[in-house]
Amino acid sequence: MSDGATGVAGGTARSGRAATVPVSGTALLLIDVINDLAFNGSDVLVAQAEPMALRLSALKRRATAAGIPAIYINDNFGQWRSDFRQTVAHCTSRSSPGRRVSRRLRPTARDYFVLKPKHSGFFDTTLDTLLETLRIRRVILTGIAGNICVLFTANDAYMRDLKIFAPADCIVSNTAADNDHALRQIAVVLKGNVTTSTALRFHGKWRGEKAAAA
Repeated sequence: MSDGATGVAGGTARSGRAATVPVSGTALLLIDVINDLAFNGSDVLVAQAEPMALRLSALKRRATAAGIPAIYINDNFGQWRSDFRQTVAHCTSRSSPGRRVSRRLRPTARDYFVLKPKHSGFFDTTLDTLLETLRIRRVILTGIAGNICVLFTANDAYMRDLKIFAPADCIVSNTAADNDHALRQIAVVLKGNVTTSTALRFHGKWRGEKAAAA
């Protein structure tokens, strides 16, 4: 990407202007970050995902402190009899190549979770209903992999007229080229903001559905 871009793990990120994100009506989506990353050749992605997890963890702390809900959108890795607790336990176990990422981004009791059967977080899931309940109008998309599940989710968010923020330093793909392509698609085609996470400034107070936040 151009415009004074700065390289980060998993691709290049726009490092410039701060972006103001209203707290009310915003949700942070963490896509496939609870992940065992157990596939042939995953070492390259793991090497990028671990530093990304540090940046995303910091972003989540700031978002949570501001009152923005965090929604984990996750594959179940074909384990249809498992629940999210089992998925977390599996992905954080010592045998999981992605354990450091999953441990760093382990959800809390306050977070939401949506199970997805395919690439998009919207396809055949409860995400639409949850976002409507929380009165969400804009989403901060983060996670793995930028050119697949993050991009597919971004496409569906755009078709639902949701404003998209996709902090480039909190998204990784198998290669930097793949990540750059995904970020470019989000920025140009989907009119998303792809500035870095540290440039996001949260403003205002949360005014979402009280019952959902209880």
